[in-house]
Amino acid sequence: MIRFASLGSGSRGNALLVQAGRTRLLIDCGFGPRVLAQRLARLGVVPEQIDAVLLTHEHSDHVAGVGALAKRFCCPVYLSPGTRRALERRQHAVPHLREFEVSAAFPIQDFQVRPYAVPHDAAEPTQFVLDAEGLSLGILTDAGRVTDAMRKALAGCAGLMLEFNHDATMLANGPYPARLKNRIAGGQGHLDNDTASDLLRQLHRGSLQAVLAAHLSETNNHPAQVAKQLGEVLGDNPVAWQIASQAAGSDWMTLQG
Repeated sequence: MIRFASLGSGSRGNALLVQAGRTRLLIDCGFGPRVLAQRLARLGVVPEQIDAVLLTHEHSDHVAGVGALAKRFCCPVYLSPGTRRALERRQHAVPHLREFEVSAAFPIQDFQVRPYAVPHDAAEPTQFVLDAEGLSLGILTDAGRVTDAMRKALAGCAGLMLEFNHDATMLANGPYPARLKNRIAGGQGHLDNDTASDLLRQLHRGSLQAVLAAHLSETNNHPAQVAKQLGEVLGDNPVAWQIASQAAGSDWMTLQG
């Protein structure tokens, strides 16, 4: 069994908790110590139970709390070489850093971690597929477009955390300045609802059990629109889905072997 839950997802902070066996991983840590502890407590976990953090990239909404967590609990932090260099330019030294090769899988206790590269405006951004107990959880946020390599990495996953960042029309007609609109909608920005839906449609096979829609823009998207598109793609198939929010994250989702 793998279970996973968002602690919060959006431009003001991101973290995903994943558990298999006795191992608990945090994917990104965009919340400071007090908020992190509060959000973990909702899921019945305390910070000292986190076995490792995996960082996708160095943007502050993904790394703001990682230094404090690593220092206080001697928690190892896994990241790409490019992310490490960028992180060390942005923050005071973060202890217990462990670099991985983007093209090579590696173990963390009960998990086998498969990083893969994504197009995003960061130094060396990666996302992850986590394997445990014969199951795979794919994670994809903060990517401007979908590549064949990304599709290959996510194929066959039982669970997906998938970015539905913005509605293209809402973004185009919204209040953001043109430069920011172009960044978000560009090839190194964020996935829009239609692109995410198309990818989900391609990945939706018999193995898929659960989908967590994530990183919704509070200005350029609406949960009702994402729910509509999830319903259209998944139809009547027995696939559980949730939409992670910035304020409340999500409930636990479970994958069964």
